[in-house]
Amino acid sequence: MKKIPLHLKILIGILLGLVFGFAMTNIGEIKFSLLGLSIHTTGNKIVQNWVQPFGQMFIKSLKLIAIPLILGSLIKGISDLKDISKFATMGVKTMVTYIVTTVIAITIGLSVVNIFKPGEGVVLSNVNIDANSKTSSIINNADKQTETGPLQFLVDVIPDNIFKAMSNNSSMLQVIFFTVFLGICLLLIEEKQAKPLKDLFDSLNEAILKMVDVIMLTAPLAVFSLIATLIATTKNPDLLISLLKYAGVVLLGLIIMVIVYMIIIAVYVKKSPIWFLKQISPAQLLAFSTSSSAATLPVTMERVEEHIGVDKEVASFVLPVGATINMDGSSLYQAVASIFLLQIYWPEGATLANQFTILISCLFASIGAAAVPGAALVMLVVGLKAIGFPDEYMEAALSLVFVIDRPLDMLRTTVNVTGDATVSTVIAKSFGKLNDNPQTKNWDDNTENI
Repeated sequence: MKKIPLHLKILIGILLGLVFGFAMTNIGEIKFSLLGLSIHTTGNKIVQNWVQPFGQMFIKSLKLIAIPLILGSLIKGISDLKDISKFATMGVKTMVTYIVTTVIAITIGLSVVNIFKPGEGVVLSNVNIDANSKTSSIINNADKQTETGPLQFLVDVIPDNIFKAMSNNSSMLQVIFFTVFLGICLLLIEEKQAKPLKDLFDSLNEAILKMVDVIMLTAPLAVFSLIATLIATTKNPDLLISLLKYAGVVLLGLIIMVIVYMIIIAVYVKKSPIWFLKQISPAQLLAFSTSSSAATLPVTMERVEEHIGVDKEVASFVLPVGATINMDGSSLYQAVASIFLLQIYWPEGATLANQFTILISCLFASIGAAAVPGAALVMLVVGLKAIGFPDEYMEAALSLVFVIDRPLDMLRTTVNVTGDATVSTVIAKSFGKLNDNPQTKNWDDNTENI
């Protein structure tokens, strides 16, 4: 019997999660007796108590191995280069390519929002939503970011305690800095001295990749849990419907960005876009379910290396860096959301000069933005403050887009991950490191030897 491909299993999990989530949302109070006890609950409570934990455990498992995966794969990739100049060239190419794709994404976002104008005609009194503690926290985080100097992000990249940095997935850039530094120094010492440490990280890398395979066995159940929880906990559906035009513009921009990626794959890499999407679809579906590039990183690396054919020395550098600084989907979203809010609250502020400022702020804010759910909202506030958006409207404006942020976060994270995979494939092609016949590994490859 032919096995069902992983991406189809995940898709089935998403669909079942949607159905189950909507079903539980429409179930009111439930009363029943169990072992003589009278139990009162609701459909939403059933999801939160008995379904949500499976999704939470899955995300924590992926985040658990993200830092060890970077350590093992990046050190192995750098130490295999044997040439520091080659690594420097790869680093420059990677950064330039990520910057170019981010500028393209922001330009697409500004274009679609100016063409369709989703904020025009919206009555201001209908969108003054009460601010909450989450929006206040986002604004405070943005204030801290805007108060820092222009080179502060370079200071923040260098950790003062690597063990502290490794204890927090949001410090991924610091871990990458230390790992690259260590990998380069392994090249600078004698090979016989470097070999024990290199062998250690080689073994660590193989073990972590096997952990990815094992964790992915639970992916269909996990995405079922994540989607069902999202549906069951979504509030204020009437307001969601009123924001569909805005969401549609964001979705259109993201689709156009994916088309740009596919054109690059077809023209430069000379591979079938359909084949490419099929190979990375499990990573895309997980990105959609988790809304986290960091949580999806282990799966993205596995798909890019074993299914697309990108050499480990390329994927182990380009993908961790991309998960941290490449936020094409988030930058596009920020551009659309910024102009959308200007059209509602401050129409006179939607000038060409301000839109150029938004483009620049989107670009710089995307570098070092945390690869976790909601980071794009902090980037959004930074961009609005850069153009002088009225403070009296800030909390209400942020609350408005926050209402529909979760589903859009899922979509833009999917584009972020697609962009990471695309750039890694492009870089591999430019260095002749793209294998036509990659070797796929399964979780049970060596069980017969146990």
